[in-house]
Amino acid sequence: LPPALMWSLLAPCRVPTVPVKNLTGSSPVNPALAGITGILMSAAGLPVCLTRPPKLVLHPPPVSKSEIQSIPGISHTCRKTTKKQAKKGKTPEEVLKKYLQKVRHPPDEDCTICMERLSAPSGYKGPQPALKPDLVGKLVKCGHVFHLHCLVAMYNNGNKDGSLQCPTCKTIYGVKTGTQPPGKMEYHIIPHTLPGHSDCKTIRIIYNIPPGVQGPEHPNPGKSFTARGFPRHCYLPDSEKGRKVLKLLLVAWDRRLIFAIGTSSTTGESDTVIWNEIHHKTEFGSNLTGHGYPDINYLDNVLAELAAQGITEESLAQEKD
Repeated sequence: LPPALMWSLLAPCRVPTVPVKNLTGSSPVNPALAGITGILMSAAGLPVCLTRPPKLVLHPPPVSKSEIQSIPGISHTCRKTTKKQAKKGKTPEEVLKKYLQKVRHPPDEDCTICMERLSAPSGYKGPQPALKPDLVGKLVKCGHVFHLHCLVAMYNNGNKDGSLQCPTCKTIYGVKTGTQPPGKMEYHIIPHTLPGHSDCKTIRIIYNIPPGVQGPEHPNPGKSFTARGFPRHCYLPDSEKGRKVLKLLLVAWDRRLIFAIGTSSTTGESDTVIWNEIHHKTEFGSNLTGHGYPDINYLDNVLAELAAQGITEESLAQEKD
């Protein structure tokens, strides 16, 4: 066919679309590839229509105070926290004694803290505790074996709150607490739905931590720390499982485990407030950053992260709302 006739036959055809859903490159069509395809199609005389990237929706539509509701079964709508002093009056040796059994005949393996043989004295070279360096103990729940010197040193380098976490399997003994700086946590229901949860309203959590000065439990005591991006807004579906997650997050807040002071993985800034291994959804109406909905596995994943910090349903009976 003559070129003119061929183009006239193609003209009524539907305009091809090259989807570019996400300019970060996470869409099915790479943006650069889509751009090259568009140029080639245009050069051949074919019409091109590029779809617009979806919009980032971090926050819900405006909500008036009269539309905000408290959450049934959870008292109050705000929780403040200050620095809690570590338990005093007991030496590290007295604390660890509750969690250990003495081992008279150590197994033929390495202590995973100092990497010396358990049958030899501890390789720890710091301040010496009031124990013989060749004593070995077994943690009663998980059964892992270490030099007592090494366990005392590990305890002294931690939060010294009366709890211990096995360095091999992460089993927690006692009640684990963190080093979260003082701040405020607000929580309530808003009359909007999350993507993937159209059958219920939304729980909004607002965290607010101001900058301040690091305490003795922080990386650089006496040095100031920054607090970027506060207040931080987070979202849960107002479902039975969503409320369960919120109750456990309140326990994590009271135990100072949601935030810590460290180096930001996104900006590289040191001495700043960072998330502490319990993931939150900070994107309300989209999921372009990966911190939004829909995400069918999120609630189960965050329950597992809370359990790794020693926070389970049993924790709710130990602490008041």
